[in-house]
Parts: sequence; structure tokens; C-alpha cells
Amino acid sequence: MPGRGHVPPERIARVAALAETIRSHPTAAVIGVRGVPAAALQKMRRSLRDRGHPILVAPNSALRHAIEVAVVDRPALKSLLDHVTDQTALLSATGNPFSLYNELVQTRSPTPARGGEIAPKDIVVSAQTTSFKPGPIVGELQHAGFPAAIEKGKVVLKKDVTIVKAGGVISREVATLLTRLDIFPLEVGLNLRGAVDGDTFYPTEVLAVDLDAKRTELALAHQRALAVALELGYATPVTIPLLVTRAHRRALALAVAAGYTTPETLRPILSKALAQARALQNLTGP
Repeated sequence: MPGRGHVPPERIARVAALAETIRSHPTAAVIGVRGVPAAALQKMRRSLRDRGHPILVAPNSALRHAIEVAVVDRPALKSLLDHVTDQTALLSATGNPFSLYNELVQTRSPTPARGGEIAPKDIVVSAQTTSFKPGPIVGELQHAGFPAAIEKGKVVLKKDVTIVKAGGVISREVATLLTRLDIFPLEVGLNLRGAVDGDTFYPTEVLAVDLDAKRTELALAHQRALAVALELGYATPVTIPLLVTRAHRRALALAVAAGYTTPETLRPILSKALAQARALQNLTGP
């Protein structure tokens, strides 16, 4: 009979396989899967696996042991241990961890509250005319803190209200009414808690970057830098064609203003002279 400290061979093999998968990819991440329905999780796993990002699902104890084994070769992985809590999975990936974070964000979708959950942010209900018919619902809304009233035969919420503050518990009463108002305050999906890329650990707050906003900022910075370089006459492969074009335009304008004739300036000089002659004629009369 196995001793008390005996570990089944299949468990040892499982931890070894998990550790090998973690070591074999440049990026390893801890993700939260709480609240994700089994069918949805399987679909997400298939989609990410097809893109070379396998999700490793196992008991937290096995995930911790796998990380501890892999830490021998990659010490940076130790930072992931603090994030193996609650319902957890590991994800091994290749590529940019910022892109990986955005991939996982796209798996998230709004979901109704059932009651008892912690509000991830302020739940604000805007003033509106509801689809409810006048009746007991008005009292239910008022009892739960919604500014409900009856106006012109319709149930209305008279002003915006923060029904639950961030970090507060969503009561079952409030959850039921939010759902009836088609307000889904929670999100379900994969939640990246932290990632190690090479020897660098990236916490969630570092990875949560608005890439579209950063692209806009970068484009604006490029435009401003280009304008400064042109103003200074600073020559680079990008600015030289623009500097030459501007110099040519200014030289042409100066030659026309001075009446200096060349094959290129002759036509605009004659056009200018004709316009001036007509203006003079209009001043002197017929």
C-alpha cells in the first residue's frame, strides 16, 4: 500500500508535461477563468490553441508545481506563483504579451448579475423611460434605490443614479432589476492576471494599454516631429523630398515676384502682368 507521501506517477507525469509546455514557449501567463461556462471555455481553448496559444487547465496545486519545476530554467516565472489563486489556468504563447492581453480582452462579454457578486466598477443607471407598465414594479424599483416614478402613464427613472459603487456587493434584488432593465454589469471571459515574456514579468496594469490611442499618439508625434524638422531644415531620408519641394516652391515664388524669366517662370510672370494691367485699366476707366 502506498505510503502517506506517495505521489501517483500519473500526477508526476502531468506536472512534468505542464512544466515542459511552459518552458517551450517564450511567454507564459496566468489567467482567471471564474464564471466562464464550460462550453465557452472549451471554445476559447480551441481558438487560442489554433493560434499557438495552448491553455493549460489543471488543479492549482499542479499548476504551482509545474511553475516551480520550470522556474529552475526560467527564474522569472516565479512571479506567476502569486497569481495562481481562485479558478486559474496557465497559457503558453509566442509573440507580444500586449497583443496576447488584447486577444484575451476580446473573449470577454457582458453578462447579467445574479446577486452576491462584487461590482468591478460603479454601476450607473441612467435616467430613462422604461418598458415597465405602472404597477408594483415602481415600489420594487424605489425599494432597491432606483429613482422610479410614473409620468404620463409610463414608469420612468427620473435621474442618473450609481446603484452600486465599485467594490460593493450586488444584491439579488438589484441584480434582478438590472437584468430586467437589460443592464449587464459583469463580464465573462478570460482574465489575464500577469505574464512572463522571456525574463520580464508584466502585471495586468502594464499590459492594459489602449493600442488604438497609442497609435493615434504616435501618429501625432510623427506629424509634429516632421513639422519641426522641416522648419529647421533638418535633412533625413523622409524630409529631403519635402525640403526640396518647399525650396523649389519658394524659389519659384521669389523669381516670379522679381520678374526673373525662365522657361518655368515666364507663364506665371505674364499672367501676373496681365492681371495687373487689367486692374490698372479698371482704375483708369474705359
